[in-house]
Amino acid sequence: MPRCEDVLVEEHLRELAARLRGPARLKSDLLTEARHGLLDAVEAYREGGVPPTEAERRAVAEFGSPAQLLPSWQAELAVGALRGLSLRMLATAAVGVIAGDLTWQGSSWSGGSRPPAVYLLLSTSVDWIWAGSLLLAVAGLLVVAASARSPRPGLAAAQRAVGAGLTGTLVLGMVAGGALFVWSIGLWEAALTWPPMIIGMVVAGGAYFSLVRAARGWLLATVR
Repeated sequence: MPRCEDVLVEEHLRELAARLRGPARLKSDLLTEARHGLLDAVEAYREGGVPPTEAERRAVAEFGSPAQLLPSWQAELAVGALRGLSLRMLATAAVGVIAGDLTWQGSSWSGGSRPPAVYLLLSTSVDWIWAGSLLLAVAGLLVVAASARSPRPGLAAAQRAVGAGLTGTLVLGMVAGGALFVWSIGLWEAALTWPPMIIGMVVAGGAYFSLVRAARGWLLATVR
């Protein structure tokens, strides 16, 4: 429980916390820094002879209202969310591009009859989706780096565009990859017992789960 002299400060921080959306760690860092700044200001006022409650009121008023603070803080959280999404997509797409075909090499059916043309088209589409995701992830990291150096208005639009692109390719990748997997099982029942295929399923499932969480975090931090 906060001390009685901390109530006004804590109420202010709780209001800020309730209205901020974004990566939990970065949000916690922002609020911790704000708490330290507010308590330092309260202590300075009290050393000057100001009563505790009035010292808190002055510190909070001097620090700024939620309306004044939230736009810049939320923008920082949105950048952090895009950074996290880009990094996860970069890692996942790189693995997908490099190791995607390895799940089939040496399989009992790899030397059999050629799959249908539509299946091959779908397989190629999945490869292109991974490649596009990789490029978008790199673009996202470049935009984040540029935003850290110069928070220009045009960069906010670029952040939204890249984030939307990453989220869109994630949806496409999940749909196309799932369809390819189900079709593969339909063509080759042995795929269900092929160890590289099983490992690929587990890894892809974990990667998609992580990416969905990151995309959701970006959406919450950006759409407000």
